[in-house]
Amino acid sequence: MKKTFLLIALTVAGWLSVTNVAKAQYNNWSVGFRLGEPSGLNIRKYFGSNHAFDLNVGTYGGLYGTRRSYRTGQYRSVGLSIQGHYLWHKSLTSNESLRGYYGFGGQINTRRYYPPRLNGEFENALSLGASGIGGLEIFPANKPYSFFLEGGGYVELLQAPFFLSLNTGLGIRYNF
Repeated sequence: MKKTFLLIALTVAGWLSVTNVAKAQYNNWSVGFRLGEPSGLNIRKYFGSNHAFDLNVGTYGGLYGTRRSYRTGQYRSVGLSIQGHYLWHKSLTSNESLRGYYGFGGQINTRRYYPPRLNGEFENALSLGASGIGGLEIFPANKPYSFFLEGGGYVELLQAPFFLSLNTGLGIRYNF
């Protein structure tokens, strides 16, 4: 775990030190890290001047607590999450350094579920649902990276219909 954190920190420091000229790059890829719910790797592909696809792969359940009521039992762990959103984005400033976005998509999660019928034992729970997100992305002048802050929600469809969860996050992406 310490080696992984060190590798991530060195990678981010390397990205921040790059001095290539870069403006808001909407027709390109960006890769970064997202801290929040879910946390993990973030990949974004920009299409044209105002569309993008955003993919998050990482952990689910760590930010708002590992213990949470779920169906007739509880979640008691952090799990894996894969989340994808189709986005619409628009410049909020004349120099395009600040962009707003919103989008909709889906989320797949897996966590340990502790139902009462198993007397303290767990089973792996796979859930599927819809999610929506909105946020702001800041593109510093002449830098190849951007910062983002976002919030939204997740509504589970399978296994516990209408189970709600907040999806919030902040992070950094390298644009290329």
